[in-house]
Amino acid sequence: MNDPVVDYVALGFQALCTLALAGVHLGLWRAQRRGYHLSWSLAWTFYALRLGAISMFLATRHEVWLFAHQTVTGWAALLLLYAALQFNSNLLWRPAYALLGIATPIWAAFAIWGIRNYAIAGASSTVLLFTVTIWTAAVFWSRERHHHSTGSQILAWAFTLWSLHHLDYPLLRSQGAGLLYGVFADVALIVLVAVGVLVLVLGEGRRMLEQRTAELEQLTRLLLRAQEEERRRIARELHDEAGQALTALKIELDLDGRTDASALAARALAQVRDLSNLLRPQAIDDLGLVAALRGMAEDFATRTQLGVEVAAPESVSCPPEIAMTIYRVGQEALTNVARHAGAKRAWLTLEFDDREARIVVEDDGRGPDAAMKPHLGLLGMHERVVGVGGRLWLGRGSAGGLRVEATLPMGGSA
Repeated sequence: MNDPVVDYVALGFQALCTLALAGVHLGLWRAQRRGYHLSWSLAWTFYALRLGAISMFLATRHEVWLFAHQTVTGWAALLLLYAALQFNSNLLWRPAYALLGIATPIWAAFAIWGIRNYAIAGASSTVLLFTVTIWTAAVFWSRERHHHSTGSQILAWAFTLWSLHHLDYPLLRSQGAGLLYGVFADVALIVLVAVGVLVLVLGEGRRMLEQRTAELEQLTRLLLRAQEEERRRIARELHDEAGQALTALKIELDLDGRTDASALAARALAQVRDLSNLLRPQAIDDLGLVAALRGMAEDFATRTQLGVEVAAPESVSCPPEIAMTIYRVGQEALTNVARHAGAKRAWLTLEFDDREARIVVEDDGRGPDAAMKPHLGLLGMHERVVGVGGRLWLGRGSAGGLRVEATLPMGGSA
């Protein structure tokens, strides 16, 4: 015979472990507001109350405690299954489900006071627990097949073993026999379930973060594409409308002999053309990427009085999106040299093969510590490169200054 005190201590310890698991789910529900965590918390709370009820029945042999045990056991089992279905398929609550909760105490009362057979009452509880637990296991096995989640696999195994463990009730635990063994097995399975839940929650969080990151990357690509289209439209308007109007004005002023006003118009026309070229370099469409880069470098050297050397093939062929990204990286990298590096010279190198394109911009300035301070230019450069599936690297170059290196796939895919 088992020592009753030891049995009660064991049941109390199991109840504390179960309540701890209920607390974990309650905390997750408060943090995430996901309904299945609240359902799991209620289920494990009822499971702990079940242990209290059976302890009182073993101590007093009052049938009301057996009725309470049977009732909360059924509620706990149904809530465990409902929580699993909530998690796996976003099952919504329906009023009809309350009928199962109402039927549980009715059947418990009938088995105890109608049939007056403890064996039948115990067997019904065992069958219910086994059915619901193996069903819960099946839910997680199904999820594991579709999502290959470690947490789902752990929970599937835990509930499968627990369902088999429930079947030993008629053999070993009838009227309290073999109680220590049952408590030990239950506690081990509760710990396994807790580990599975934590792994599952962390995995779901990582999956949602990856999904959100992918959505943000897609949004960034769309925004950059829209930005280029808007720049193209504005540049065309400046070139075609404002540029032509200023050209006509300059001609009229030249014919009238108003040289000072004509010079002002010429200066305004040059500024409009420079702005149009910054917004959308027409040379990329007319002359190609390499010629556009050389022209941009020459214009940069003229404006900043910095020497710029360009090393590139005579001609290249790449997708328009990749060509524009390369141009913008070169443009922003040289702008960064002028603003932050304190350099005297810069080097722009362009390399191509069948798979990748690589642009490298280096300078002889103060180095990465001064030139890599976060600003919109560097962030925009990074977003452009990542948006076409490329990689951006910033570090110290061979001349001591900042080295900006972007590698982009020729297919334009991540």
